[in-house]
Amino acid sequence: MFKIDNREIIVGSKPFIIAEMSGNHNGSLERALELVDAAAIAGADAVKLQTYTPDTLTLNIKSDEFIISDENSLWHGRSLYELYQEGTTPWEWHSEIMDHAVKRGLICFSSPFDNSSVDFLESLGVSAYKIASAEIIDHGLITHVAETGKPIIISTGMATLNEISEAVAVAHTAGNQNIALLQCTASYPASPKNSNILTIPNMREIFNCEVGLSDHTMGVGAAVGAVALGATIIEKHFTLRRSDGGIDSAFSLEPKELEQLVIETERASLALGSVFYGPTKSEMAGLMFRRSLYVCEDIKAGEEFSELNVRSIRPGFGLHPKYLKTVLGRSAKHDLAKGTPLSFDCI
Repeated sequence: MFKIDNREIIVGSKPFIIAEMSGNHNGSLERALELVDAAAIAGADAVKLQTYTPDTLTLNIKSDEFIISDENSLWHGRSLYELYQEGTTPWEWHSEIMDHAVKRGLICFSSPFDNSSVDFLESLGVSAYKIASAEIIDHGLITHVAETGKPIIISTGMATLNEISEAVAVAHTAGNQNIALLQCTASYPASPKNSNILTIPNMREIFNCEVGLSDHTMGVGAAVGAVALGATIIEKHFTLRRSDGGIDSAFSLEPKELEQLVIETERASLALGSVFYGPTKSEMAGLMFRRSLYVCEDIKAGEEFSELNVRSIRPGFGLHPKYLKTVLGRSAKHDLAKGTPLSFDCI
């Protein structure tokens, strides 16, 4: 069973919704705290941070290799160092953000990006860790996280099946079996066409662990579909207002959209139910709206049943309509008034 704090995360329970703050604080601690409030009001289960500095992620170099060249990227033309400089959450903010999250009833944890950030987060007593998609190949980082014994959520964007298997094996070797995997498309924003959420049940079967979706698409459709396929964790970036701008704002949910995510994924989870045929308890009263055989004209004893005096109508308290051909041509045992539900005792 996968559990963070006292929250069990299993199929059949309410999906675990992670509101990813990332750099959407836009350099303001006050805004970061407002984001926590917004996530709590929307009904999220957790707020997630990212713990790094530009120097723990890259080098302050502007040669071509360190510039984002993808013309489709939101960050085209920017240097990695400048991007991470803008997006970082100052480490001195972490404690206040986490304390505020607890006060608002939220779990707060983070994605570390090197061993020093893991050690820092340990000093704050975080309850779980998230391995970002690009870090799934950093076996040293995964080992260090796994050795904390805390639950680990691993995003799998860009990863081959072999790379996922290696990451899971590294965590297991370090003594940590408490792992969940997130299907992810590491493009920003991601297209629903590239989300491949059918991978979710396959991933669950292969790795025998909880599986979810780290979703960078717009809206909530992909997340709802993922829950219908067995996802128990949904992670979405969120912001107060996309119009405010910010490093991730273009593909982040606003508070009302986050609220809809919480509502609709829970509905999808409830709708899964079990394999079941026949009327449910709530449908039993509706059986009266089925058709059945009724006397539609007064019939005397000995009179023949015909299409003129017996019909298949609502309500459903008479004989099953499939018996109509059996009844036609037979005779009435006793007088039958119009509106009598037909039974075998009448024939």
